[in-house]
Order: sequence, then structure tokens, then C-alpha cells
Amino acid sequence: MKNIEKYLSLLNGEVNGLLLTSRYSRHYGAEFDIAEGVAIVTKKGCRYFTDSRYIESAENGIKGFEVMMVDRENPFNKLLNEAIEDFGVTVLGYEENYLTVAELLDYEKNLKAALVPYNKEIYGFRAVKEDWELDLMRKAQDITDKAFSEVLPRIKAGMTELELQAELIYCMYKNGAQGLSFDPIVVSGPNTSLPHGVAGERVIREGDFITMDFGVLYQGYCSDMTRTVALGYATDEMKEVYNTVLQAQLAGIAATKAGVAGKEIDAAARKVITDAGYGKFFGHGYGHSLGLEIHEGPNCNPGGDRIMEVNMVSSAEPGIYLPGKFGVRIEDVVVFTADGCEDITHSPKNLIII
Repeated sequence: MKNIEKYLSLLNGEVNGLLLTSRYSRHYGAEFDIAEGVAIVTKKGCRYFTDSRYIESAENGIKGFEVMMVDRENPFNKLLNEAIEDFGVTVLGYEENYLTVAELLDYEKNLKAALVPYNKEIYGFRAVKEDWELDLMRKAQDITDKAFSEVLPRIKAGMTELELQAELIYCMYKNGAQGLSFDPIVVSGPNTSLPHGVAGERVIREGDFITMDFGVLYQGYCSDMTRTVALGYATDEMKEVYNTVLQAQLAGIAATKAGVAGKEIDAAARKVITDAGYGKFFGHGYGHSLGLEIHEGPNCNPGGDRIMEVNMVSSAEPGIYLPGKFGVRIEDVVVFTADGCEDITHSPKNLIII
């Protein structure tokens, strides 16, 4: 089924039009990415509005929508109202999660249709990936794997975290990244105890753990991966913590299959860390979904009640973070199958000492 057809299936007597304002939903519906624009979906017709910077790309790439250009004489609200009249729209479902208050007030004031929050319904289709979406995500993960293998020999004592981050970003783009799915996390030594630490001027030294959490965009779809490596040597404590995190991840992956609630997968991994005495040092969830955005639902965390389905996607990223000392996180991306999962991250997970 085409994604636009999924959106059309939402239209009923209560809502007879969808207002797509987020880049993600526009991309999903059009199956083509335009940085800026607005789209309207109705059973009588679908229109996509963008400006002169993107109109040629939109006309060449977007299928299933009538593409129209906005300008000073024909602003978004004017063209939207023309579509509302042409298609007989009375109620528009909108993405409340992606609108500012100012934007919503403007639409409510100027559009000639009632507006109702509809983000849950519009967003919901993205939880289960189509096969072609998974192919794009596999490609994105392949690029991430290649970047990791190429950045390892570039890591040297004496370089700063920022210098290593620059090398990592270069390796991602060199191997085909079309963008970054998020700002990379590159931290070393005691900074690795910060799950979302920011690279700085700290000089990387022998005996440091180095954590790199990074991902790319490929045709709009995200990859995500974390690896923790040691420079020069690792102490027995570092090895113990690393092995505990690895065993926790493997336990979580073993529990990952369709028909299981996300919280059960989290619990399988969390038990390993808790039994090893590090439970209070694992504060975040085991995994999150991803796709067009780096954080999507459903999640594999202690509150994850949703039963996972075939072709859903999740990260697998347990961690242990010892304040002031060091931290370890290992992250893969997995695809749910009927009897298990496919791990689409292929970089080695054994402790690498550079």
C-alpha cells in the first residue's frame, strides 16, 4: 500500500482532510523529502505547497500530489483555503505535536475549516515499516558501520574529543551519508559517564574509554549506533562493566520478537545489569524506535506496554554509567520478525582496545 493511501484511510465522516505540516509526515505521505512546505490530503484530491527554492525538486519527485508554488501573491493560507473549497473540506486533522502555538492560532484564524488534533492517527502508520523503508535503513546502518571501521585507526592519544568528532563526521559523509540523524556524541574518560555528553576540548589519553553514539540519514531514514572502545588498555573494572553491558544487550536481543511487549525486552536486559550490581547506574530505557526521526515509538522501556509487531524497529542500547569514572553503552538497531529479530548493525561488539 502506498503511504498516501494509508493517510486516505483515516478520512471518515468526522475528519475529511489532513493538514501535513511536519517534514516527516510530508515525506511519509509523498515518499519524497522536501525541506519546507505544507500538504493537504483529501479523498477528492491531494495538494503539496512549497516555494520557489524547492518547487522544481517537488515537481520532479513528488507523486500522488498536485504540486503548487507559494509566493507573495499566493501564500500558504490562500492556497490551502482554495483546496478546502475545491475538495469540500469541513474538518482538518492536524499534527499538534509539530505545530507551535503561534502556527496553530494562525491556522485557526485563517483557514475555512475546523481543526482537530490528529497527530496520533497520522503518526501511527510509521511504527511498522514497509520493506522498502527497511532497505533504506539497512543502507543507512551500512554507512554507519563503515564509518566506525574507518574512524578507529584515526583515534590517537593527544587528540581532543572535538577532533575525533570531526573525523567521525568526515567518515560518515565519506561513506555516503546524506546528513546526520542527530549530533554525534563523542566523549572520553570520565565524560563517558554522561549518556548524552557533548564533545569538548578534553584530550583523549591512554586508558580512556571512548564512547561514540552516531547515525546518518539516507534518503531521509535514520541509522543509530553506539560503540565504546578503550585506548591503550582497559582495567579489570572497565572490562567487567563492558562485559556486563554486552551480556545485557545480548539478553535483550534474545528476548526481541514480535508479540512481546517492549517492557519485557527492557526487563530482560535490565535484569543482567541489576544482577551484576549496577542497576542504579542504568537510568534510561533499553531501546527506542527510529525511522524518519531518530526517536519514534513504540519504545522498549519500563513503560513500554505496546505489543511489538513484525517490521517494527528498535535500538538495543543498554548502558552503565559510573559518575566521575566512566560509562559504557553498546547500541545496535534491530528489526522485529515473527520468531526473533534481524540485527542490522554489523560492527563488532567485543571490547576493542586500540
